[in-house]
Amino acid sequence: MAHLLTTDRLLLRDWEPEDADAALAVFGDANVARWLTPALTRPTDADEMRAHLERWAAEQPKLDPPFGRWALVRLEDGLVIGGMELRPLPPHNEDVEIGWQLAPGFWGHGYATEAARGLAGWAFSQATDEVFAVVRPGNERATAVATRIGMQWVGETDKYYDLVLQAYRLRPSDLAESAG
Repeated sequence: MAHLLTTDRLLLRDWEPEDADAALAVFGDANVARWLTPALTRPTDADEMRAHLERWAAEQPKLDPPFGRWALVRLEDGLVIGGMELRPLPPHNEDVEIGWQLAPGFWGHGYATEAARGLAGWAFSQATDEVFAVVRPGNERATAVATRIGMQWVGETDKYYDLVLQAYRLRPSDLAESAG
């Protein structure tokens, strides 16, 4: 199992098929799935989630940094509490999307902010000069995380996923300012 990075309370590591039940608690929850981009449909059971995880695990070694999908694990007890990703944004794959998803039982503890800040910092260490979060209108939790890590709102766009989305951009100097 490859570990990407560790923050004060969290570990980002590669997904494993054994994570299917924990991942289903994240991606299968209606409160999370309603905000997912069309790149991932809501899994209906552990077998479907396992198939996603197996595909992600097979794709991971073929991706150039900074791209990938990782399990978000709480260090204190080893629980998988969510997922993180850095992906090329369609349609032209020229922008880097940062994404975070947490199981609802772990909302409100700063985990998404901590993980997103750590993952963005790692992306910048991989010669990425900016990352974007694309947020469905009304997703106040995602907007709050984007703002807390220093992302700047750049406007509403229909460029990605054929949806009208709120776009937030983060550059290395923005991240440094938000940590201060």
